[in-house]
Amino acid sequence: MEIKRIAQEAVRLAKKTPLRPLWWKITGGLNNAHRIRYQEKWLPDIYRRYIDQPIDERKVILVERRYGEMSSSLRLLYEDLKKDGSFRVHVHCLQQSELKKLDYERKCARLVADAATAKYIFLTDASAPISCIPKREETKVIQLWHACGAFKKFGRSTEEKIFGMSREEQERFSEYRNLNLVSVTSPGIVWAYEEAMGLQGKGLVKPFGSSRTDVFYDQAFIAKAKAHLQELFPSSRGKKVILFAPTFRGRTASCTTPDYQQFNLKKLSQALSSEYVVVIKHHPLIKEENLPKIPSGLSDFAFDAGGKLSIEELLCAADVLITDYSSVIFEFSLFEKPILFYAYDLGDFIDWRGFYYPYEELTPGPVLRTMDELTDCLVHLNERFEKKAVSDFREKFMSACDGHATERIEQEVFGRSLKK
Repeated sequence: MEIKRIAQEAVRLAKKTPLRPLWWKITGGLNNAHRIRYQEKWLPDIYRRYIDQPIDERKVILVERRYGEMSSSLRLLYEDLKKDGSFRVHVHCLQQSELKKLDYERKCARLVADAATAKYIFLTDASAPISCIPKREETKVIQLWHACGAFKKFGRSTEEKIFGMSREEQERFSEYRNLNLVSVTSPGIVWAYEEAMGLQGKGLVKPFGSSRTDVFYDQAFIAKAKAHLQELFPSSRGKKVILFAPTFRGRTASCTTPDYQQFNLKKLSQALSSEYVVVIKHHPLIKEENLPKIPSGLSDFAFDAGGKLSIEELLCAADVLITDYSSVIFEFSLFEKPILFYAYDLGDFIDWRGFYYPYEELTPGPVLRTMDELTDCLVHLNERFEKKAVSDFREKFMSACDGHATERIEQEVFGRSLKK
């Protein structure tokens, strides 16, 4: 009978999206029917089982949504909490990008059971399990977010885009409920996060900065990052480092890299190998089997950093950044070094997801559509780099990131900095 009810619900929901193909409608309807039961009944019921117990004033929950280990967005806070010694820290790595659906949902169930008696919950991403529970007033949920600035649209901002859910789905399955604080990287982008998370007029989005950017002011970390790159990629010694860090294409569950026929490493090598090396860092959501290989004969010029180096290390070690639509531009702007935008498929990306600001007005560097343009720009980079454009960009989008963001967040949440 349960299967029959889910099927009936799928058909009902499918009728509400008449412009989509039938297979899309039925599949989406089945997913939504399951989601309704899971988020509106099962998870809230699990949470309610434990709310007769008192809130643990010392319990802090850190939630990593996609991966099996804690990301840099939580790392500094975690270290401070452990050093302080006043808190009981519970870390939940839900592994949504890595586990089968049933295993992921079991982890969500354990999270909401634990959350029922938590005083503080820190998130770094959208969170369906925390958004669907009838949260106790004493519990404070803090959204640190995993990206800086305001570049690609997300959440409620994608309602009319292919990437996003419909308005009805966004309202019913919001993943940004129950928040008490959202920390962003500058005052000028508060509006974008309020729009994306449906928080207009609530005063919950505040420019305290991004905790993960504090390491970019740590000279010891920067020195170690450069040494680590040289150890793993000896050809980088004595040369300038170009970091190629594109974002993914498609949906998060099945995303791919950019088209590597459009990014010709051999052409770059012929023009630049005497002065530069290229280090590639793909988006962590892309599965290993979908990653392209470095062409033979180019191992002294190009290096795939993969899981060997963190994006923070690479940003510290790079002299030039090439990207397309990745938010790493915000972190890299803190170094005020050249940023090049290789956007060969810009029109498709605008249709798919969209941006908070007109792309070519936002970008603090040249927007290039072909390999010839990209190569020529790199050859003449000293003449074409406009440092003021990057400085102005940094001030607009990253003014709250000064090496003390973690302290400000701790002061706001705990009433004191946990730094020793």
